[in-house]
Amino acid sequence: MSRKAKGASREQVKKNLFRLTLFGLLFALCFSAEAQQPKKIFRLGFLGGASASSHAVRIDAFRQGLNELGYIEGKNIVIEYRYADGKLDRLPELAAELVSLKVDLIVTSGPASQAAKNATKTIPIVFASVQDPVATGLVDSLAMPGGNVTGLSILAPELGGKRLELLKEVVPKITRVAFLWGGLTTVGVKATRGAAEALGLQLQSLKVRDSKDFDSAFGAITKNRAQALLTNPSPTINTHQARVVEFAAKNRLPAMYSSPAFVTAGGLMSYASNPTDEYRRAAVYVDKILKGAKPADLPVEQPTKFEFVINLKTAKQIGLTIPPTVLARADKVIR
Repeated sequence: MSRKAKGASREQVKKNLFRLTLFGLLFALCFSAEAQQPKKIFRLGFLGGASASSHAVRIDAFRQGLNELGYIEGKNIVIEYRYADGKLDRLPELAAELVSLKVDLIVTSGPASQAAKNATKTIPIVFASVQDPVATGLVDSLAMPGGNVTGLSILAPELGGKRLELLKEVVPKITRVAFLWGGLTTVGVKATRGAAEALGLQLQSLKVRDSKDFDSAFGAITKNRAQALLTNPSPTINTHQARVVEFAAKNRLPAMYSSPAFVTAGGLMSYASNPTDEYRRAAVYVDKILKGAKPADLPVEQPTKFEFVINLKTAKQIGLTIPPTVLARADKVIR
């Protein structure tokens, strides 16, 4: 090879090396810039009708569900919490606060879901537990919710009758049952009244809207000599859980509750879907929506498993013997 050709070859090698070096440098700069770009931090709103303490276990389950999907609170997701503390007339104001913060999505439960829907038609809403989302107008149908709202139903209207059946099996001789209920809808109340009539039970219906209503409700229950107590899902009742459980124990009333949290706190029995599972599942809806899915296209999920929980310590305290046939059907027994 001539000297001229060798010189040209060396020059070409130098040019190629320069190009490779330049390309590598540009690639590194682009990669570095892309890596340094902050990822979007999603802001969620949580609107609860009860107190923060009564929501605590469920919120923990919700956070766990988010963590399993890669969302870490304070890192790539921020949650703004608002609680009505059982004062349901505060819900519209609290819902408006979350909307003004321009959150990416609102998570709710119970009556708070309606307040959130009234506050916005554009921000996606996921409810973690609602009695009957179709009857209350939250969604068009379970299969096709429509609008900006979807989530999980707890089938509460149907469960009222089942709770009464179990209560009568435990205490066959009862004829008068006090029914303590709250909330903004009477869907579950009507179904429970119908079930009581079918079972031959006199149902004393008592609505509690805030803390002031409990004393009069308890007085009416005592005056009517109720033989058992039944409650429905309600932020107001959940907020005053200890007060209700204490009243039932003091008056030796066999009580059936709509959440296992009451039984853990000393109540006698509960029959319901698992609330922590519902909140964990709500995180799946949140994930799908944050990734682009529309609430209108996500079917409302219904529970497939229900838990019957009995507290034998409480049964002993009020002098009640749980029939073996009923005890054998319990999913969880607190001894």
